[in-house]
Order: sequence, then C-alpha cells, then structure tokens
Amino acid sequence: MIEIPEAITLSSQINENLRGKKIIKIIPNQSPHKFAWYYGDPSEYSSKLNDKTLEEANAYAGLVEINLGEIKLLLGYGINLRYFDKEEKLPQKHQLLIHFCDSSALVVSVQMYGGIWCFKDGEFDNIYYKLAKEKPSPLSKEFDFKYYENIISDEKVQKKSLKFVLATEQRIPGLGNGVLQDILFNAKLHPKRKISTLYDEEKRKLYNSIRNTLDEMVTKGGRDTEKDLFGHTGGYATKLSKNTVKAPCKICGNNIIKEAYMGGSIYYCEGCQLK
Repeated sequence: MIEIPEAITLSSQINENLRGKKIIKIIPNQSPHKFAWYYGDPSEYSSKLNDKTLEEANAYAGLVEINLGEIKLLLGYGINLRYFDKEEKLPQKHQLLIHFCDSSALVVSVQMYGGIWCFKDGEFDNIYYKLAKEKPSPLSKEFDFKYYENIISDEKVQKKSLKFVLATEQRIPGLGNGVLQDILFNAKLHPKRKISTLYDEEKRKLYNSIRNTLDEMVTKGGRDTEKDLFGHTGGYATKLSKNTVKAPCKICGNNIIKEAYMGGSIYYCEGCQLK
C-alpha cells in the first residue's frame, strides 16, 4: 500500500528516469478489476494521454501525481507502479499500460484496490486528493509540534485509540496503518492506547517518532514490504510488519504480535508496547 515514503520514492524515481518521455500508446483496463477506480471512462484515457510528454511527478501524502501538461495522472492506494526498459518483458495483466517513444513502458496494476485517475487540471473534485494537497506533510516545517498538538488535543478524539486518530479520517494524509506500526513501536506506545492517557512526555516522543521514522523510511527508499519503480523492495527494514510477525523483538526479546483491530491488523511488541 502506497503511503508517504513510497509516494516520495516513486515520484523521485519517475523524475529521475522518465521526465521528458513522450507517450505513444495507451492500453487502459486490459485486465478489469472490480476495485480499480478510474476517473470517467478509462477507454478515454488514450485520447487524453497519447502524444503527451511526462513533465514532472509530485508526491502528495500517499498519492503520486504525474503532470503531462494540462493533464494529470493520479495514482494511489494499492497500486503497483513499474517501469520497464525496452528489453524487459511486460506483464500480461495490468490496469493501465503506457508505452513511451523509446520503447520503454510504465505499468500500473492494482492489488486489493487502487486509484488510476486521469483528468484535466482542476476538474477532479475528490476530497482525499484535496486534503492531500492542502494539509502539511509530517515531514514539512509546517507540521510543527503546535499543529500536531491541535490534532491530538481535539476533544472528539480523547477516547479514541492512537490507531484511530493517527491513521484514519485523513487527519494526517498519507500516514496509514503500514507506517504507523513502526512509528508507535519507536515511541513505545500501543496502537490501542487512548489519546487521553498520554503524558506530555509521551506526546512529545510520539511527535518526534512520526517525523524521525518517516524521514528514515524516505531516506532508505521506502519500506521493505513495498516495491519501488523498478520492482525492488524498499531499503527500510520494518520492525513491525508481516516480515517480522512471530519473530522475537530485537530490543526486549518478547514476541511480536499480529492482531485484528478496527477492520485491519495491528502489530506490536508485547514487551515494549504496553497498553
């Protein structure tokens, strides 16, 4: 699932390797997927994208926006984005295939669900896209302690869990359940812990963990549970994820637990993260 570190990594790789490439052919929706979300009719993507030149990619929260003049291609959530050089064999199944004039290609495929939105600048009225562009990134200077404190001091969230407050309802766009696990582990806080029970020192520790953990994930090219533009796993070794569940904690030696919670999964160390 694309979250802040992966969106930044993919955007950077696109700018380094695809900038200036001209599109000569589009194949949309070759492998129909029930949860592949398009903007409008995907059959119209060819007329929108053909002959366009890739200018720049930007990361907004967990979204990757590719600029092609007045046309935007927005990608997010559970999409796989892969670049193939002209010598490489292309996959048979995909939800969007973009051929460039140098015979290289960009392939977009959807796992569980994902967005592939193509639109003219200014016409895509989507609340998640809007919030992703408007709210400050946790890595920006605008996301200071005062801004963060306003989020966790809201009276409406005091009886809610850390997972609910930090990873739902777009309070911090792009910070999802995936990156949250290591953020809370580094802060030594349990995902079910109620906001109202946090001490001042813990609030500060959590703020620092949000910024420092995300920064390390970005610096190392994303998490090792996700893949980059070339199909390589990220260089950040997750401490709590599907890769470490049931393994002993490297700090205290206790078990790392996976548990169902709020319609998804949480991971925690039963020794380091007490409720």
